[in-house]
Amino acid sequence: MDEITIGDVTVTRVKEFYGSLGMTPAEFLPESPDGAWDEHRGWLAPDFWDPETNECHAALQSWLIRSEGRTILVDTGVGNHKDRPYAAVWNRLDTAYLDNLAAAGVRPEDVDVVVNTHLHIDHVGWNTRLDGRTWVPTFPNATYLMPRPDFDFWNPAEAHDSVLGRGNQNVFEDSVAPVHEAGLARLWDGTYRIDRNLRLDPAPGHTPGSSVLTLESGGERALFVGDLVHTALQIVEPDTNSPYCEDPAGSRATRHKLLGQAADGRALLFPAHFGAQGAVRVERRGSKFAIARWAAFSPLS
Repeated sequence: MDEITIGDVTVTRVKEFYGSLGMTPAEFLPESPDGAWDEHRGWLAPDFWDPETNECHAALQSWLIRSEGRTILVDTGVGNHKDRPYAAVWNRLDTAYLDNLAAAGVRPEDVDVVVNTHLHIDHVGWNTRLDGRTWVPTFPNATYLMPRPDFDFWNPAEAHDSVLGRGNQNVFEDSVAPVHEAGLARLWDGTYRIDRNLRLDPAPGHTPGSSVLTLESGGERALFVGDLVHTALQIVEPDTNSPYCEDPAGSRATRHKLLGQAADGRALLFPAHFGAQGAVRVERRGSKFAIARWAAFSPLS
């Protein structure tokens, strides 16, 4: 578990899973330019890619933010005991996520706000937990902020087609609908201000409602970008999408825009799935970007 301070705000990483995705670079980022993984092997291996097995590695984690006396949880991973028949790597997980949250000094009832940057399988799972045979909100005192365009898109009643096919099957029913039915969901559109330090804005492309959370405090900035960047190769090759983007052109445009904002505004970038390093400072390199430095996380005692 790691913690970093940004102005008057603390950010703590709460881990769910680190390891292999069981996918090669060609499967995980099929648009990767030829030779790109080998070219950048020096910093992709071993945290993002194991050259020996040719498998990509990633993290499932939440960002725990303490701001203005409130506890805010950004994205909630896959969750335990969830039936994911079309995503075998995430099927019926049994992790120590809640224990890791407790190690950060937070009980589920202490969480004031949950931010789902988008409503994919690996960002909403701990929204709910099993109580007997019923899915109930894990964080009973929280307001769950969900982007309305994603709520509408993933609602089975709307019958939208997705590039995931059945990859998001059961997710709305067990991890989104129970929160909404409990009256804890706040569906937002446009821009949503959480407090003086935190603001949500649309960042569509990966999904229709994908969003970015901007933190501004004490003259420092950070961007929590969800799946804008799945893996570090996309920083130096920003035109490279994963196969999970509903609007590929929109995803590329949003990635360029937000990487530019991070570079020009000296904002620390917090992607959802970066493992060992967690967060990164980026800089411009012509029409592309580069890693300026990794975040200086301090392990919790």
